[in-house]
Amino acid sequence: MRLPAPLFAGKLLRRYKRFFADVELDDGRVVIAHTPNTGSMLQCAVPGYPVLVSATDDPKRKLKYTLELIQVNGHWVDTHTQRTNRLVEEALSGGWIREFTGYRLQREFRFGASRIDFYLEKAGQKVLLEVKNVTLCGNGVARFPDAVTTRGQKHLSELQEAVLQGYRGVIFFLVQRAEATSFTPADEIDPDYGRLLREVVAAGVEPLAYQTNISPQENRVAKRIPVVLD
Repeated sequence: MRLPAPLFAGKLLRRYKRFFADVELDDGRVVIAHTPNTGSMLQCAVPGYPVLVSATDDPKRKLKYTLELIQVNGHWVDTHTQRTNRLVEEALSGGWIREFTGYRLQREFRFGASRIDFYLEKAGQKVLLEVKNVTLCGNGVARFPDAVTTRGQKHLSELQEAVLQGYRGVIFFLVQRAEATSFTPADEIDPDYGRLLREVVAAGVEPLAYQTNISPQENRVAKRIPVVLD
């Protein structure tokens, strides 16, 4: 997926009230950028880190700038969670996720009390696939979540129920950290999520983790990495 262009370089001064970030651009101006991420952005929202922001002239927008990428440990990280599902949809439609080539795709599928991100169907096989954006990483291991997530726990329970009803249930972790070589739940942050993830996997929910390849020009789903639950 192509990223907005042009992007303007700067450094993060602070993130606050969840959706706001003060950014000092390379030309010295300090601007307020919209931050499209409801999570904690642990490890990413660090003052002084290099960032790239986009700009718009849309008069309906309250803020002209949007925070697009943050550089962590020398790698660009995409914290723009409104782009996450579009990245995965592009990969599914393009056949880049080999487990689901040739499947018919539907977004935002109502199941139980949730809207699951994708419904896939092929030759009578029905799949519910829920996507989670992963920006936390340590010692080469990507981790999710970066804050306690009762919503994420609810999605796991819905996927388990879907398996009981004859669907394939898939929890898909989109890893936005280039240094990651595997994925595991962040038990130290949300032990209930880690426990529930292991329970639903034991009951038939399939965990998948795919890593992205990010540059200032584009972000693409690239390769599968192992999910470690031991």
